[in-house]
Formats: sequence, C-alpha cells, structure tokens
Amino acid sequence: MIDPHVHLRDWNQQSKETVEHGISVAWRAGIDGIFEMPNTDPALTSRQTIEQRIAEADKAIRELGISFFHGLYAGITQSREQIEEIVRAHQELFPRVVGLKMYAGHSTGNMGIIDEEAQRNVYRILTQLNYQGVLTVHCEKESELKPKLWTPENPFSHTVARSPEAEVCSVKDQIQFAQEAGYRGTLHIAHVSVPETLVAIEEAREYAPCRITCEVAPHHCVLYDELMHEQDGIFLKMNPPLRLKSMQEQMLQALIDGRIDCVATDHAPHTLRDKNRQYASGIPGLPFYPHFIRYLRERMCKEDIERITHRRIEEIFEIQIPNSNRHPEYDLAGEYEFNAFQIRKL
Repeated sequence: MIDPHVHLRDWNQQSKETVEHGISVAWRAGIDGIFEMPNTDPALTSRQTIEQRIAEADKAIRELGISFFHGLYAGITQSREQIEEIVRAHQELFPRVVGLKMYAGHSTGNMGIIDEEAQRNVYRILTQLNYQGVLTVHCEKESELKPKLWTPENPFSHTVARSPEAEVCSVKDQIQFAQEAGYRGTLHIAHVSVPETLVAIEEAREYAPCRITCEVAPHHCVLYDELMHEQDGIFLKMNPPLRLKSMQEQMLQALIDGRIDCVATDHAPHTLRDKNRQYASGIPGLPFYPHFIRYLRERMCKEDIERITHRRIEEIFEIQIPNSNRHPEYDLAGEYEFNAFQIRKL
C-alpha cells in the first residue's frame, strides 16, 4: 500500500511528529511508501530544504532497518523564480520529489495562494516550463470561507465556516485555470470531501487538456459533521472539514464504485495542547488506516482495494513501489496523544 498524502512535521514541530516516527507507524500500518506534504516548518519550497529532508528520511529508514519508500512534494509559491527552481528539483530528484503542491486556500502552515490571478499564473508558468508531472492542489476558495462563523466553544461551527461551496468553487477554478493555460501535466485534487466536487471532476475529464485525478481521505468516508457535537468534538477539526452524513455516505459509495482514484490518509498529527488550546486542524490518519482497509474488505474485493491503495497511485505518479502485502498492525492508536477515530467506532 502507498499513502500519497501525509504530514510528518518534524524540524520546528518535532512535538507533533517526526519523520522517523511517522515512517515507523506507516510501516507497521502495512504501508510500503508515503508522499510527504511540503507545509513543514520551514517549508519544503527550496532545493536546499528538499535535499535535507530526503537525507533525513533516508537516515531514518536505515536506522529503522526497513525497506520503505519516502517521497515528498515541493511546495509552490507565487514566485516565478521559485517555481522554476522546484520544477528543476522535480526533474532532477524524481521520483523522490513526486510532484508539486499548491494550496489554493490557507490551511495549516499558511502556504495558501489565495489570489485567483496568482493561481492562474502558476498554471501559465508550469505550462511555459513544459512541466508534465503531478500538481496536487488543496482546494478551498478563500472568498467562500466564513471565518467569523467559527467559534471554539462550538466545534461544529468549523464545518459551517468552511462550507462545501468553498471546495467546489475552488476545484472548478483550478480546472478552468488549467484549461486556459493549456496545462499538460496531471491535476490531482487532494482530499475530495463533497460529491458535487467529484461530479465537476468527472465532467471536466471530458474536455480538459490535462489529466485530472483525485483522492479521498478515510475520515471523509466514515465520519460526519454531527460527531463534532459530541465530547471532544474539537479533535475532529480538519481542513476540509467533515461533511453531512449524506455526503459522507456518498463519498464512501463513490470510492466503492471506482469513481475516486485513490485513498490518502492526510495524516496530520498535533499535540493535545494544540488541539485543545490552539484549535489546530488535522488528525492522525496513519494509525486508523489498517482499520479502514479492514472496513473496505467487507465491501470491496481484494483487487479493487489494491487498485485504490497502490496500483492507481503508481499510475498517477508514474512511480513503481513494491507492494509487500504485509499484514498490518491494528492497534496503533497509542502512538499519539489522541486519535480522533477512537471517538467513534466504525
């Protein structure tokens, strides 16, 4: 199995997660490779930080004594010079640099490129540079967010402040901007959580100049917004947020029906203090992954599960990672101060 969307923190956020620990948990969860996101501190937006991260991951894998693939995304900024640098890094360091990542809205790390013209320009530059790799986008349109509706005393308000429309509108924007620029790479939409988003992607595949793919996180397939009314509901705060139960059920069915390309945990751990006092967004997804796979086995055949957890990811990123088919450990919740999935059993 491959997890193409994890946040390993480390560096200035070692209290949340480290590369070595995250890889260790992924390995015990039965995963053979991970793709790390760039919103670290400092961010993976330069050749120097990228090479440092690769070296540290290699050291961790050696010390763990395992066979494991660590890839990472190079983060996109608004600077043409920076984009040129990381496109070169992708060309020269692939497959360790698996693709590029753009945040079309602020999330943890504040790497958002929220201006629409700046987003358009990213696609223009990538097209001019003949970039044909994967561009993964976190899609939440800033102008559709309603931060004034968020209040920590009511965790559920987070789901209202970051509405489904924010995701749908942002995805439609990215498709439009890619089409206008004639972008020829792969546009990969991260953590799709709204059925309407999936419809927009499916329709765009009929005319877009680029390949469009998408992923879904386990939590958007099994958890829903009303759970945030319960005790410790703040632990379920994430971006994009949990949705209506009807949407959650539709996303699960879409995955089962083969409409979604792959599964990605969006593993994003924080400390208990960060969740309770700073109201950080993100949950630890790796320890729950084996439970989700077991849940899918009751609803999907082995071949289809292998497709959405491994083969399709290899196809999208044009990377080959051996599938060990190891038996995962199921009780990994104790690896973190909290595990949001313990709140609700499947």
